[in-house]
Amino acid sequence: MEIKGNDEVEKIKSKFISAWNNVKYSWMLKTKTSFSRNSAVFLLGKCYHFKADDEDSPTESCSTDVFDDEPVMGNVDGFRRDFASRIWLTYRDDFATLPESNITTDCGWGCTLRAGQMMLAQALLLHFLGRDWTWPDALTLEPLDTETWTSSTARKLVASIEASFQGDRLRVPEPSCQPQCGAEEADAHLKEVYHRTIVSWFGDSLSAQLGVHRLVRLGMTSGKRAGDWYGPGVVAHILRKAVEIATDPELRGVTVYVAQDCTVYNADVIESHSAQVDTHAAPEGALTDNRAVIILIPVRLGGEKINPEYFSFVKAILSLEYCIGIIGGKPKQAYYFVGFQDDSMIYMDPHYCQSFVDVSTSNFPLQSYHCPSPKKMPFIKMDPSCTIGFYSKSVQDYERISSELAKVLQPSSKEKYPAFTFMKGHGRDYELSVPLEKREWPFIKDTRIPGATAGDFVLL
Repeated sequence: MEIKGNDEVEKIKSKFISAWNNVKYSWMLKTKTSFSRNSAVFLLGKCYHFKADDEDSPTESCSTDVFDDEPVMGNVDGFRRDFASRIWLTYRDDFATLPESNITTDCGWGCTLRAGQMMLAQALLLHFLGRDWTWPDALTLEPLDTETWTSSTARKLVASIEASFQGDRLRVPEPSCQPQCGAEEADAHLKEVYHRTIVSWFGDSLSAQLGVHRLVRLGMTSGKRAGDWYGPGVVAHILRKAVEIATDPELRGVTVYVAQDCTVYNADVIESHSAQVDTHAAPEGALTDNRAVIILIPVRLGGEKINPEYFSFVKAILSLEYCIGIIGGKPKQAYYFVGFQDDSMIYMDPHYCQSFVDVSTSNFPLQSYHCPSPKKMPFIKMDPSCTIGFYSKSVQDYERISSELAKVLQPSSKEKYPAFTFMKGHGRDYELSVPLEKREWPFIKDTRIPGATAGDFVLL
């Protein structure tokens, strides 16, 4: 009885901690996010203009969060649909215990893992559905704001504590599924199957191919445990391992390459593209000798603080159609950057603790996996340590990508060093003996200068 009582206390304590983190982060929520109607908005390679062609009045700004009482101008509707179609992965609670711990939530520590999941999910959307795909229900999502979020958090806390005493787990209601027919409906149904499949790979269960449980277990090889904070470089290597060991046949056509010391080795990427799929695991008709490659590049854009001279480079990167975003954020607070307007970054925020959803059930609710509210942050507040991602479908794709990026990477007179480089050959040709998992900070210290500080780090 005493052991059972202690378990109940720990569960209730965990719920209070989750609720506190939820309230803590909800103070950062704004009712509206303002966007200028006079400046273009870029979202993962797509450009949107919010000012209508026939609009002559000098309107300064608009909001993409609330449109009920005002007309949609320019491409606002398209931007909202596109943004809300990206997969949003946030803190969750009340899921199965994480490996070698008693922790049943990632609230307060798992934001970088979630940002990494979102980047990987975007790559998989590109792979299976293409960049033009949007979720049909994207515009039906309700905007988030401080009042509704904190009040719902309080209600969830009371209900979950009551359920703990009763020994019941709250279940999310499943929407009804309507049968579809016809060629157009069949195509829409197939896309929705892929959509749900991708989301299910990131479920919060022991069996999920790319879920937090799998990532935490893989992180143990890098000295990380549940409850630790993960840097963007370590997360890149964890994602590579997770995709590598995934058993779902659909994931056999994708692999992840992580750049070494800010350098992408062309021969390594081409080999990753050309590796054959396991013929025993893949179903008939799915065999290929040309895998897609997700390229992740951990970089550091400055010393202790971000170097403002890199903003033009970041803008150029996020303007490319094959870019899958950036794992970054503020110090000890990770975001998933997906675009920009003027001097502000647009991001998806994982810092909301939502209830566990059983993605193994048919027609599980998708609403909590899509965010209706884009957020903005001045570039100057960005932490210099981040991981940039690209999706390459084939060797021909990679040749084009590397050629275009080589132009983008030309440093200005103020930058002095590119954020990363492309090199011929294999990484092993350069005798890189340091284990990849240990390269959390992808910069090199010039040991020839005595007493070197953070400002003396040389970016390759």
